[in-house]
Amino acid sequence: MRGQSSHDHRLAALSLGALGVVFGDIGTSPLYAFKEAFGGQHALPLSEANVFGVLSLIFWAVMLIVSVKYVTFVLRFDNKGEGGVLALLALASQLFRKNRRLSQVATVIAVFAASLFYGDAVITPAISVLSAVEGISVATPALERWIVPATLAILVGVFALQPYGTGKIGRLFGPVTMIWFFIIGGLGVMSILQTPAILKALDPGYAVRFAIHSPGLAFIALGSVFLALTGGEALYADMGHFGRAPIRIAWFGLVLPALMLNYLGQGALVLRDPAAVKNPFYLLAPPELLLPLVALATIATVIASQATISGAFSVTQQASRLGFLPRIPVTHTSETERGQIYIGRLNWLMLALVLLLVVGFGSSTHLAAAYGIAVSATMALETALVALVVIAMKGRAKVVVVSVLLVVFLVELLFFASNTTKIAAGGWFPIFCGLTIFTLLTTWKRGAEVLTANEAGKNVPLKGFCEHLGSVTRVSGTAVFFSANTQVVPVTLLHNLKHNKVMHERVIFLTMTTEDVPQVDDEERIEVDVLVPQSIYQVVVRYGFMEDPDALHVLKLLGQRGLRLELEETTFFLGKSTIARAEHRGLFTWRREVFRWMQRNAPSAAEYFKLPPDRVIELGTQLKL
Repeated sequence: MRGQSSHDHRLAALSLGALGVVFGDIGTSPLYAFKEAFGGQHALPLSEANVFGVLSLIFWAVMLIVSVKYVTFVLRFDNKGEGGVLALLALASQLFRKNRRLSQVATVIAVFAASLFYGDAVITPAISVLSAVEGISVATPALERWIVPATLAILVGVFALQPYGTGKIGRLFGPVTMIWFFIIGGLGVMSILQTPAILKALDPGYAVRFAIHSPGLAFIALGSVFLALTGGEALYADMGHFGRAPIRIAWFGLVLPALMLNYLGQGALVLRDPAAVKNPFYLLAPPELLLPLVALATIATVIASQATISGAFSVTQQASRLGFLPRIPVTHTSETERGQIYIGRLNWLMLALVLLLVVGFGSSTHLAAAYGIAVSATMALETALVALVVIAMKGRAKVVVVSVLLVVFLVELLFFASNTTKIAAGGWFPIFCGLTIFTLLTTWKRGAEVLTANEAGKNVPLKGFCEHLGSVTRVSGTAVFFSANTQVVPVTLLHNLKHNKVMHERVIFLTMTTEDVPQVDDEERIEVDVLVPQSIYQVVVRYGFMEDPDALHVLKLLGQRGLRLELEETTFFLGKSTIARAEHRGLFTWRREVFRWMQRNAPSAAEYFKLPPDRVIELGTQLKL
């Protein structure tokens, strides 16, 4: 009984935590989703048929995309408990190891989906906080000119707090978000009680009739309806933090009912008072509760922003581990939560872009035009990747699952097509971001492969090499040579012998590998092979794609294995290969220059491996193509 009680308590705690981290984004969608359908760039005429049609579309879209696709199916496809498109790519790579073409298709899909996520990650804080602060103009119209300055101040504060981590304030996320869902659901109930006929909008027939009688309007409306789904992809991306069960409990137990009650309440309100369409979310509240609701909404949108900012850090770390970005050092902001990380350069770059978006677009209505296209494309790509994984897996039910995913994929393509009508109004921004990031990711991957292939042609096999070192002069101390291939002699050692003509008394060939799993236990992390007793060792260190290497921690683990190293007597040798400028310009010369630029601006290997700067020697070579 005590064990069951402990399990239930832990499940409840995880479900509460999931409310804040997983559902912060989709939970703040009622601030702008319904409003945009009747007041955005392509506003629908306000009529009973259109209101019922839009609400029916919202309800059934949420049920199909979030409840069926993500909560029912996609959460089943984890990689050692982790979710997200790059974790799915790692799983797909394992399944497609014997099929190179499918592996390449899966890679392109996953990398482009991850690239589009960055556009979403900078738009979410801007539109969420801006839409919340806009409530002050509803309460006090004279304060309207302070909306943008207040939004900018809040966003600067959010990003400025990132280096300190989210551990302490994270404990408040779940309870605050729970209060948020109870309040927005309660406001919806009060409005529904005044106009109970609005519940008829749950009938899918209203969505079908809306589409048949007004196909043009229904197609345009899908762009606004989709805003009710944004953040749904976080259910899968954040699965590793909480697990399937807590996410499902939180979704069906509170989030889904609260969201639907609020949307229905907004619809009931505009039917009673068409003037309320200017901001139906805030006008649901009694006048005396308006300012407290604005304050709560602002806190809720900060929580939603935090989730996407942390997500951008995680995706960047995973992309680096999988070889699509240079080595990027990360700062862990929690001693207990592995997923709480901070990347300084990315944080300040995102802040600059978010502030430019707020100033450039000026309102949540204008930003909404840019919002949906990136998320709808990401969702469709993610569905396609899940379908490929299902096809590759064994099981009788895969025909049913693929059929359901096909229906979802077609619906998501329809949402994407609707959102393309907003490209000129701002939808170009996430597409531009996605294409830019995709170019950078694939360029780095290709450039790194070219350098690796060039080095492979100059490799000296390790087998038999150690027998020819008897005449080499030895110096005191330990040398650690980093090597990507355990079968060959590290290039840095060959350069050292060529130029310095000496070797240290003790030599370690250190290879750090990234596994297709999120984390590796310390007990399984290190493998030591003695090549020459008391002299030359080969060490393989394994990391998960969500972990960052730490050479000093490796030294500690080696000490536990009996191979003790004194840091003051240890020298780390690093190699750096670069591509020379093109002697003759060609069609893709620009890509070489992009790679060279990325190399110049990449953090140093010493910083990435957390090496003491005064114990590092770097030896470089340049490749001419």
